[in-house]
Amino acid sequence: MTIARGAVLGALIAVVAVVAILVLSNGGGAQYKLIFQNAGQLVKGDDVQIGGRRVGGVTDILLTNDNQAEVVVSVDKPYAPLHEGTTATIRLTSLSGVANRYVALSPGPNNAPKIKDGGQLGVEQTTSVVDLDQLFNTLDPRTRRGLQQFIQGSATQYEGQGANVNASAKYFNPFLSTTDQLVKEIARDQTTLEQAIVAGASVTGALAQRAPQLTSLVTNLNGMMGAIAAQNGSLSQALAVLPDTLRQGNSTFVDLRSTLDDLDPLLAASKPAAAVLPRFFREFTPLLNASVPTFQNLSAIVHQPGAFNDATDAVQHLPELQRIGSQAFGSSITAMRKGQPVIDFLRPYSPDLVGWFRDFGQSAANYDANGHYARVMPMFGAFRYVANSSGGSLEPVPPSQRLADLRSGFTRRCPGAASQPRPDGSNPYVPAGFDCNPADVPPGP
Repeated sequence: MTIARGAVLGALIAVVAVVAILVLSNGGGAQYKLIFQNAGQLVKGDDVQIGGRRVGGVTDILLTNDNQAEVVVSVDKPYAPLHEGTTATIRLTSLSGVANRYVALSPGPNNAPKIKDGGQLGVEQTTSVVDLDQLFNTLDPRTRRGLQQFIQGSATQYEGQGANVNASAKYFNPFLSTTDQLVKEIARDQTTLEQAIVAGASVTGALAQRAPQLTSLVTNLNGMMGAIAAQNGSLSQALAVLPDTLRQGNSTFVDLRSTLDDLDPLLAASKPAAAVLPRFFREFTPLLNASVPTFQNLSAIVHQPGAFNDATDAVQHLPELQRIGSQAFGSSITAMRKGQPVIDFLRPYSPDLVGWFRDFGQSAANYDANGHYARVMPMFGAFRYVANSSGGSLEPVPPSQRLADLRSGFTRRCPGAASQPRPDGSNPYVPAGFDCNPADVPPGP
């Protein structure tokens, strides 16, 4: 074999090895652990998608120690590795089956740090699926009963009117076409659509606060449907005029196009702000998730089962507290007003009084052979009490008389007399010719 043939054969073997590695390795990828509150009926083999395209699959589903779902997924290259900021949501492909879930990933920005192979996304970055039965379970029994009656009333209303409904159905095509054009025009302006969604959320929140009224509305609507069903002739007349109504509605939507064209400059000016909204919502989502326990705690503070154990009960007793305390508050205000002259008189002496306590404490805290440096008793003789017809008052004492009761020289301690005498007689110490009293010692053993 020549050198040239050997080189060609070696290059061919290298090419075959590279092709085998690429085919057998299936492009490589990474595995991640996604922690959900519940697995939402996921099964092994379900898709993992990004933007509606399959990029991997569910390889395993486990149960954590705190009873949460640990979903292990594999993500193929070039979509792996994922970056921090990635979120995961369990979604449904339809409502007609059970095992029709998939995991939708929303990748984080490419300039964010990478999540290593085997990394984990916690419940703060995941969202479990909400099934239809969970939605119905949020309704109280009275609301569910009203909804059932409404559906039954609707069936009674259209009973025997199938031919008329079919006759009016052919006019829905132009109506829906015009509506589709309207939706496309609205979709061109993301800012206006997002504002409409936010306003709709506010309306939904306001309606949720009036659940009893809505329940009564559904019940009354059910009665209205039953009454309409009893009047089949009136319903037939209404269905007869429905085609003209839909035709006029079609013309209205056509005229609406010119109005939307006039709004295009406004939409173009608002588009720069819409570009930063996705990032705002991504950063705002962790705050919303973190605020859920706070609102739950606030709810527990406002309302608790039982009596005298929440803020609502406290507020209900505020009028009684105000009635009882109003008289005491008036007396307290009067007392403070009468005490104000005394406080005004004492205020100039505050620095001197504070300085005396500070300096005296520093002096008396140290020891010498005879005990503390300072062995004095302060005499507060700046005022004296004088009895009178109003009960008595304090009068200032002249400076020349304030030291009249001051005396000194009560003790003559020997060195070491600041503590109890030792059994060996080492203290107190009595020097020769020193005028001190060795019996002047602290009490105690």
